[in-house]
Amino acid sequence: MANPTNVLSSGIQIIGSIRFSNDMIIDGKIDGEITSDKGKVTIGENAVVKGDISAGEVKVYGKIEGKITSQRCELKDKSRINGDIKSKVFSMEEGAALSGRTEIGG
Repeated sequence: MANPTNVLSSGIQIIGSIRFSNDMIIDGKIDGEITSDKGKVTIGENAVVKGDISAGEVKVYGKIEGKITSQRCELKDKSRINGDIKSKVFSMEEGAALSGRTEIGG
């Protein structure tokens, strides 16, 4: 397996930090920081994250309460973000909600 993907399914709740190096799909509840140097994290529709996220790429379908720092960030149509976003590349679909500031580029 060249790039294994880690999956945190719906119904799982973690209190604490998560650190990973490849790709991760989160569809559960996280109360803590999510960190990856270059990995890609997908926050699923059922996911609720309370904490900061730092990763190479962040794709959001669910809810996040915290700061996002990434190279690329995508907010999908049903996503709800309460926090700031700092990303080199940023996209936001119609229907997504963002309550916070964005710093794009650089």
